Amino acid sequence: MFPATPATRSGGPALELLVHGVGGATPQDMLGDPRTVRITGDEKAAVFRRTDDEKAESRPEQYRGRPVPEAYCWSNLTSGNSARALWLLLIPFMVVNLAHWMRPRARGLTRTTRLYAVLVRLIALSLTVLLTAAACEVALDLLAWQCAGTPDCADGRGWLGFLSAAGGGWWSQPGRRLALAALLPAAVVGLLWYLSNRTWSAYESQRPPTGQDIREGEQGPRDPGRLPGDEEDGSGDEDEDEEEDGRGAHGEEHGADAGAARPRRTGARHALGRPGFWYGRRLVARLRAAHTAAGLLTVSAAVTLAAARHDRAEAHALRAAGVALETVIALAAVAVVLVVIRRGRSERRFDARLDRAAIRALPGFTIGVLALSLLYASWSRPGWTSSGPLPGVAAFGIIVLAQVTGVLALAVAAVLLQRRARHARTALHGLAGPAVAMLACAIAGVITGGVAQRIADWLDGPGTPGMDGDGTIPGPPVLLSWQASVIPLLLIVLIVPVVGLCLRTWLAARRLAEVVEREYADAEAPPPGTGVWRPDPIRTRRIAGTRARAALTDTAPWIVGMVSAATLVLGAGAVAGAWVSDRVPGEALDGAGFAGTAAKTAQDMGSWLIGFGFILFVTWGRRAYQDASARRTIGILWDVGTFWPRAAHPFAPPCYAERAVPDLTWRMCTWTEQTGGRLVISGHSQGSVLAAAAVWQLPAATRSRVALLTHGSPLERLYGRWFPGYFGPDALGELRSELHCWRNLWRHTDPIGGPVLVAAEGPYPPVDRPALKDPVAYGRSRRNPLPEPILGHSLYQADPAFADERRALLDRLRPAVPRQSRAAPGTAPAALAPRGEPGDHGSSGRSSG
Repeated sequence: MFPATPATRSGGPALELLVHGVGGATPQDMLGDPRTVRITGDEKAAVFRRTDDEKAESRPEQYRGRPVPEAYCWSNLTSGNSARALWLLLIPFMVVNLAHWMRPRARGLTRTTRLYAVLVRLIALSLTVLLTAAACEVALDLLAWQCAGTPDCADGRGWLGFLSAAGGGWWSQPGRRLALAALLPAAVVGLLWYLSNRTWSAYESQRPPTGQDIREGEQGPRDPGRLPGDEEDGSGDEDEDEEEDGRGAHGEEHGADAGAARPRRTGARHALGRPGFWYGRRLVARLRAAHTAAGLLTVSAAVTLAAARHDRAEAHALRAAGVALETVIALAAVAVVLVVIRRGRSERRFDARLDRAAIRALPGFTIGVLALSLLYASWSRPGWTSSGPLPGVAAFGIIVLAQVTGVLALAVAAVLLQRRARHARTALHGLAGPAVAMLACAIAGVITGGVAQRIADWLDGPGTPGMDGDGTIPGPPVLLSWQASVIPLLLIVLIVPVVGLCLRTWLAARRLAEVVEREYADAEAPPPGTGVWRPDPIRTRRIAGTRARAALTDTAPWIVGMVSAATLVLGAGAVAGAWVSDRVPGEALDGAGFAGTAAKTAQDMGSWLIGFGFILFVTWGRRAYQDASARRTIGILWDVGTFWPRAAHPFAPPCYAERAVPDLTWRMCTWTEQTGGRLVISGHSQGSVLAAAAVWQLPAATRSRVALLTHGSPLERLYGRWFPGYFGPDALGELRSELHCWRNLWRHTDPIGGPVLVAAEGPYPPVDRPALKDPVAYGRSRRNPLPEPILGHSLYQADPAFADERRALLDRLRPAVPRQSRAAPGTAPAALAPRGEPGDHGSSGRSSG
């Protein structure tokens, strides 16, 4: 399938470690052989070889002049059964987590960098509160308070009859109905905790290589009797990543915001090369406890506020108990906020500590508060009836205002950081983080309003909640109806830029047609006197159109910016309309002629669009997990979102890189130490990002025997622009200075990959090879009798340039003499095994295939 590997000129064993990209791949496809064997790993991620190559190291004479191919398959970390599509329901959490990693890295602005991170974590906390409040709105307000308290609504639903106020049973009192219904949102919070805890054990708890040889010369000497993370609980710096991210690549700090400049620290590593970057166990556990507590407190507040308001109005004997519970809930909420803002990520060292006081006491205490709230609400209150919406629904407006304020403050911090960083190609001039955070809030608002609106429509039968007369339920909070009504208007607003992009793409394709014909005419022109090269207009338009559509990726930042700005403006209008009118849009503008008709239409369409979009969203996500072709279409967005550790929201989908990067690091370290050989790690698409991250984690001695071959890589085109602090020009330039053997292949027709734009350094060639031709031949010829396909993002290994670059990289690497004392097969080398865990089988042992 792929061209044969040309013989290398250097001696010694050689290994090619292949890492696939978006959509996944089977080891059979990657290795071009139906017979493969698993060398190490499990059902989630593993290294495979051809069966004939399983024991290649014992037969070096058979592999002289060619590398042994290995395939690292990690697709099961991001795909699986259709039930995992439920993670898509938590997409607001994933999106806000991205905002944390999009901050520009500016030297010296330490306090501003910390403020940025704290603001993102607070916005993430507000999303947990908002979605928990949405569950409370459905269960407590619409079902238990409104429908069960309205005879016309409860009588037609037998399953709700025992809660009906007209039935006069034990559960008919509003407080008891609320207490029972509160179990549903509490169960939702418990489910989120369970999912986060289960994935935390599988992903964030993967131990990276921590032996002294791994970090020798990069961290300085370490106490041989102490393991990383053995410091006492509570010691060490707080917000460690925010503090160091405010410095330059070598730890320099300057500027008014940071005080006096600090001396240059030798041996400081880039963020992705720090020992604790891919080990977020401590922070995720802490944030999980805080968000779980916030969710439970939201449920407690919803139940307590309604009962306490009744007790104050009726001078009930339980009035003091209600005030005490409200005070406890408020103080607990302050404690949750302090836990969230107090500490950031610990990256500068391998931090195995856990803040046990926070992760045990905080959820346990809030569970007790919830139990007391349910008991308080269940106390008998004869004569109490439910009418109108549930008290406290105005909290939705407060949450939205807090989110808007947080996003605007985040934008100010981002502008200050970008002014110092000045990364020319940074997406939205440094405002990508605030824009994405705004989108996360908008998506959460749409889900909240959509679910509440659809449930209210179902309960209200043929009526429209909030617009009918007596005998129907009041419906969801007015603000949620206004938010749903904004959706049709948002779609209309976005039509203009979409049409503009289509026109721009069409014009670009016309301009590129001449360029395409000129390129192929120069390369495929027949010898003089043998004929004339004639272009094919259809073939030309197809190639030029593919290039023009591939360039749409570069407009993604502005699309996101426009959507975010439109969402902010329309969302602010929805909040203002709800607060001024205190009625749903159709009723607020009733009698206003065309405006009233449009508002009624928008309200109806918004409700149905949200319901339809929700079903389509889940169905599409389910197909993406099961269908490889669908994963390739939308997989890059999901893989980018789940590449980053959960630094802002613990309920976001798990970070697969916290498993994949240590896997690759372990494999490269153990193989090079055992054999002393040369290794080229070849990453395609998202696999190139994993490969680069793993190379950053290598010690200098291992890195000198490793080459990096990236193809179809989004390192600069996506990651460099959206995450400049980690993959910007300075970061990629630093990787180039540490890794002299690196080449990148790309095509003009690739919508995902592109050049990394790293300049040549010293005697070494530039990283980027000139763009590969795609298709490799324009028309038919003796060498290519059939039309060649346009490959775009696929099959870089089929291009002859791939084998040439791989051979050239291996020729530039020098083999080393392997250590005399090798570890037994199936065990980690002694220099790599963490102290206290000799021969750990975690990532280097051989397992049957």
